[in-house]
Order: sequence, then structure tokens, then C-alpha cells
Amino acid sequence: MRRILEAADLADAVRARALDTFARLARAEANAHGVEVDGVHFHEVGALDAIADIVGVAAASVSLGLEQVVVSTIALGGGRQVKGQHGGIPIPGPAVLHLVAEAEAPVIGGTAPYEMTTPTGAALLATLADEFGMMPPMRVTRTGVGAGGRDPVEVPNILRVIVGETTERAATQLVYETNIDDLDPRLWPPVLQRLLEAGASDAWLTPILMKKGRPAHTLSVLVSSTNADAVRRVVLTETTAIGLREYDIRKHAADREFTSVDVDGQSISIKIARYDGQVVNVQPEYEDVVAAAAELKQPVKAIMARAVAAAADLWS
Repeated sequence: MRRILEAADLADAVRARALDTFARLARAEANAHGVEVDGVHFHEVGALDAIADIVGVAAASVSLGLEQVVVSTIALGGGRQVKGQHGGIPIPGPAVLHLVAEAEAPVIGGTAPYEMTTPTGAALLATLADEFGMMPPMRVTRTGVGAGGRDPVEVPNILRVIVGETTERAATQLVYETNIDDLDPRLWPPVLQRLLEAGASDAWLTPILMKKGRPAHTLSVLVSSTNADAVRRVVLTETTAIGLREYDIRKHAADREFTSVDVDGQSISIKIARYDGQVVNVQPEYEDVVAAAAELKQPVKAIMARAVAAAADLWS
């Protein structure tokens, strides 16, 4: 599956989301069957169907150009067993439970005695979600509805996507800060990476001078309230901090969308920012530029300049 996706004619962002989804599925199936990830066979999810479903959803999500995805509490279903390759499987199945546990997603049993979330569906939600919870304050601009083949009497068998623009209240975030003067500086890069993986919107260091002339850093983390607990845990377990400060801020962000340009056969993702409908920034994704430079054996600055030039028309 990995080879199929890596060879497919897909945008890099679509391929990355599809690969992430399949990796989550593989870990869940490996956990359920007690085997290594490379020994997993996707007989339960239907390999070819899963490729179509996962790539299609990944492409749709990239096409929408969403800045943030919030997934509501996931209904898993219950009651009867579904018949799998190895006989009856309790609902929710072990693969689904592993997926939602790994994603720390809130779940309920659901209002219908059926399987309401499949492993593929759970993996997609886990991949796409920036946050889990209630629909945030927003101005709704579009809605989409997808219907399943089963028609239960207990609940409509549909999935809704609601697209909108955040309001000022929705843009409220938290900042955590702490001053640290006794952490091995080699540990800072992985700490910052772990904070981003825990859901922080941004994390940075500011050099300071503390009491007794000690050089130190202020660690600052921008995060939504949904991911605040996970971020606090990273700060207090992976640094030498024993406390941190918290305050609210309001974040104003330009609308963002993504496209790509070609540089000598290498696809480079381009982020476009708009404010009041006007393009205010066009910037190549740095990781794509580095990867293209390595593939083409050229300096990173040269590929960056060519990507910027290729994206020049996007300013209009």
C-alpha cells in the first residue's frame, strides 16, 4: 500500500495524509492481531476500497484548504457483532478502540445497535482532526452530507461536514510560559517538536538573564484550550520546569489555502494567505523545498528562489 501511494500521481499533502491514515490503520490492526506492523494484512478493511476512500477523503480535505478541523464526539455503535475474517467481532471492534485511544478522541456508544464507525472511518477522523469537541463558534459558509448504504431507524446514517469562518471568540487561545535555566540545550529541539505534536499551535524560546546572572530561556507555547492539558504534560515531564504561567490571548489569522508548483519534476506545496479576499503572502513549504533540493542535488536557496518565481502568478 505504501508503494502504491508513493508512486501515485498525488499532491504531496494528499499523499502525506493518506500515508498517515494507513499507518494508523496498520498500527491498530497490528495491535488487534498481536503482530508486527509489517505483518498486517488489510483483509478486514478491504484494501482497494480503503485506498479509494482514504485518498478521496485526503484529496477533499486538502482541496477545502481548511485551517483547522474539529471533530465532534465519535459514535461507535454497539449491540450485535459484525462478522470478520476470524469470526464475530464485538462492537466497537479492537482496531477502532485502538485508533480512538491513540488519537485521544472522545467517543460514545451511539444510538443504534450497529457498527457506526469502521476502522477506516476512525483512522480518517484521527488523521484529519486538529481538535476534538463541540463545534466551535463560527459563521457557517457551507455544509456537506454523505449517506451510508444502511438505513437504520434509530438515527440518520449520515456524516456532515460543516465549513465556516472562525469568530473572534473562536480565535481565543492560551499562552503558557515558564523560565528555565537548567535544561541541557541539546534537548530543546525535541521538546519543541513534542509540544507541536501534542497540539500546540506554536512554541518558541526567548533568551533571558535570570537571578545571579544565569543565562536562561523563556519557553512560550500557544495552544487551544482543547490541547492545553497535553501541552502542560509535555512541559512538566520533558523539561526541568516545575510550574508555568497561563494567560488568554486573541489570535487573528489570514485565510489560508494551498496549491503546488513544479520545479524540475519536484512538486512543492505553496501556502497562500488572503486578508479580506486579497492575497497578502505566497510562501513555499520549506520541507518540500529541502526535499526537492536533496533530490535534485542543488542548493536549498536555489530551489527556494525557483519555487518563489514559479509561484509569482499566485499573487494576482
